[in-house]
Amino acid sequence: MTITFIGAGNVAWHLAPALENAGHHVLAIYSRQLTHARQLATMLYDARPVSELNLANNPSQLFILAVPDHALDEVCARLVLPENATIVHTSGGLSLEKLRQLMSVYSDVPVKTGVFYPLQTFSRGRVLLDFEQIPLCIEADNSETQQQLVTMGQEMSTIVYLVNSAERRALHVAAVLACNFSNHLMALAKDITDDEDLEFDLLKPLIRETIRKALDADHPADVQTGPARRNDAQVIGNHLTYLRPKPDVARIYELLTESIRRRYE
Repeated sequence: MTITFIGAGNVAWHLAPALENAGHHVLAIYSRQLTHARQLATMLYDARPVSELNLANNPSQLFILAVPDHALDEVCARLVLPENATIVHTSGGLSLEKLRQLMSVYSDVPVKTGVFYPLQTFSRGRVLLDFEQIPLCIEADNSETQQQLVTMGQEMSTIVYLVNSAERRALHVAAVLACNFSNHLMALAKDITDDEDLEFDLLKPLIRETIRKALDADHPADVQTGPARRNDAQVIGNHLTYLRPKPDVARIYELLTESIRRRYE
């Protein structure tokens, strides 16, 4: 298919090249920051950066909204699409109905809507990820669009699921807990090692083994360790004393400790 990206951030940085590797043609890339569109275009065959959202004469078959959730309303209000175009968003947290409603309000022509959600963490500028093992969650407002998106997904990944908006919201919450929050906890851990002039590298074997055990277990709770799991009040108290000058981190420590304790009561 011929494809236009609306957005040139983290998701587009990885998804656009993956689509071209699967045999599709990225025709154009819009970004509010044209330099970002130009940078992404250099990674593709002959995509052109564009600075306007009037795409009425764009011949693409598929338009991919790869913008932050908070920007979707503003972008859709300015977007002009060809009649009967297919437009999808890549968000884990936004429903298909939200996109359908925006299109019904702002589009003067009928369009088809869907969701093409890659369940992965993406960072712009990093080495391109291999999509073969990235789950792709598909939803559409009609069976023809759904099949087109499923076929496109199967050309890229071995893990393609039909996932409705409620299920995708639950997956997104779980993903934030597993990915974003665990990354933040590692950032807090590095702050502590930095404050004490210790090498964060000392923690990396522990982090790797923790993740490996969690992924290998039937349930991550089965391999929980640590003072909260043992209900070791003395160690927990010592840690909270150490964290007294860091009240925000202490609150996180206490909350997680209590959550672990309750699970194993």
